[in-house]
Amino acid sequence: MKTITNLIKSNKAISWVLGFQLFRLILLPFMGLMPQDAYYYLYGQNLSLSYFDHPGMIGYILRFFTDIFGTSIFVVKFADFFVTTLTILSFYKLASYFLSKQKLQRAIVLLASTIFISILSFNSTPDVPLLLCWTLSLICLYKAIFEEKKWFFILGGIAMGLAFDSKYTAILLQLGLFAFLVFSNRYRKLLQSPWLWLSIIISVAITFPVWYWNYQNEFASFAFQSSERTSSITEFKISPKNFFGAIGHQMFLLLPILFLIFITFTFKYIKRVLLKFKLPSSKTLFLLAFFIPTFVGFFLLTPIYWVKLNWMMPSYITGIILAGMFINKKLLKIQILFSIVFHLLVSLQIIFYLAPIKSDDTWVGWKELAWETEKLQEKFSDTFVFSNDNYKTSACLNFFMDSKVYAQNIIGLPALHFDYLGDDLLSLKGRNAIFIDSDKRFNDNKKLGKIDSLLITHFKKVTELEPIIIKINGKESRKFWVFYCTDYQPKK
Repeated sequence: MKTITNLIKSNKAISWVLGFQLFRLILLPFMGLMPQDAYYYLYGQNLSLSYFDHPGMIGYILRFFTDIFGTSIFVVKFADFFVTTLTILSFYKLASYFLSKQKLQRAIVLLASTIFISILSFNSTPDVPLLLCWTLSLICLYKAIFEEKKWFFILGGIAMGLAFDSKYTAILLQLGLFAFLVFSNRYRKLLQSPWLWLSIIISVAITFPVWYWNYQNEFASFAFQSSERTSSITEFKISPKNFFGAIGHQMFLLLPILFLIFITFTFKYIKRVLLKFKLPSSKTLFLLAFFIPTFVGFFLLTPIYWVKLNWMMPSYITGIILAGMFINKKLLKIQILFSIVFHLLVSLQIIFYLAPIKSDDTWVGWKELAWETEKLQEKFSDTFVFSNDNYKTSACLNFFMDSKVYAQNIIGLPALHFDYLGDDLLSLKGRNAIFIDSDKRFNDNKKLGKIDSLLITHFKKVTELEPIIIKINGKESRKFWVFYCTDYQPKK
């Protein structure tokens, strides 16, 4: 409550923060369902200790909100918006430990102006709870270390554990903590403190559900998150496209001014350490310890690996506090101007869908697809529906349809967490099915004209039907190929 009161007293800062958040809230009803929303909603409807792709925190949050307020797209989006608003308030509290009043106001406006806060407010991903738990962890660790309130080590352990229960990236919290203590002459003695190790033990204990689920499932999630990425990195193929793509993504998420400030102070501090062998003050070192491993670490991988745009997000928390130390009033105004322009363009795209998106990562067309699919099920009675695009079409149809929709495990392909829902595919033997396949590029209204060999292997007969064409604002915007498949023969 004190944090909210102090923020309100900062008239200009609160005006900008409230302005951006009100803008985002107004846009929520116009947002359609994203595949990620549907997939993590599916998590929540199938409660488990953990899940194949990620730990389950985002699923639990969506289950909590939809159980209380009902299942709707708005409620799902509002859950993301609410948690992200808590992250903004927590950031303000954290930043107040490091910045003067003027710099604090600049930092909170910097945070609120970014595109990444809009993405977290609009789209359900594990990063939504991760950023909140990450920020709360740093608040607790600050109080435990700098204010010597040792019992905050316990709260910090809980927060770090909950961060890991949100996303595996949170392991970098413990790495940052130990990095700070190792390099800090003043606080290195805490490595011998039982409070520190109690914090670590508690953080591990809080993550027990994730470890136990993996133990029960042959460590499938850990293997999925590590083996594929490790093999790609070990190939060591230089790709300028990956490097410049990562720069483009980060400039979009942070906006150019903030991104360039990140690069500037990163270079400054690294240069000071390497050339002058001089470490920054304890508080600045603390901020860098939770910035450098994530931001610089992932950036170093970009020439040889495609780093996803959200992987660096945890570093933004302390990175923006550091940026608040450097940014001046003029640059802040330019940042805000960039932000207003970008957000207006985004809002026009959301409301009017001006430019077609050649991808399944879109918020339009899913409800209309569900309607058309239900019509097909009325025409072809006693059929089940499935798709083959990892999770997107299947998850979205599951959100809108009453009947269960299956994924590509129907035809023997790995299907992420759909493989762990406990479905007895043998019970579907002999039944007919409707197969939906998205045409991401959508160049014409023609049929595909060929049949996937896996469909032929698993069904007695496969007939291609007329494709489903989805119109958005009167324009043909999305296309789905449709196949009627008879006499399902599961191979397991």
